[in-house]
Amino acid sequence: QVQLVESGGGLVQAGDSLRLSCATSGRTFSSYAMGWFRQAPGKEREFVSAIGWSGVNTVYADSVKGRFTISRDNAKNTVYLYMNSLKSEDTAVYYCAAKRALYSSSAYVAKDDYDYWGQGTQVTVSS
Repeated sequence: QVQLVESGGGLVQAGDSLRLSCATSGRTFSSYAMGWFRQAPGKEREFVSAIGWSGVNTVYADSVKGRFTISRDNAKNTVYLYMNSLKSEDTAVYYCAAKRALYSSSAYVAKDDYDYWGQGTQVTVSS
């Protein structure tokens, strides 16, 4: 069982930056692919970014490409999402997710690929 705890959300103005963190429990973090998703009110949960277990492979949604950066620190069992040039449309609850991926260094974009989810952290961007 893996527990995920997101932090770093808050209320910011358009153009500001935030760093989200997702701390995980367990000793096998390095064998998990990780992802960030978000859900705005009245909308479905959507993919934001993902990273393979090694950190080499990353993928981004078109809406955040060039503004957001995902990274991971396997020694700290933590994955990060650096968000720059925030826009009002980035307002959502951001969720961290983990997928067992011992034999693949791929990054995964589908919600159904993931095995564990955090409780989410609210990001609100005022225009």
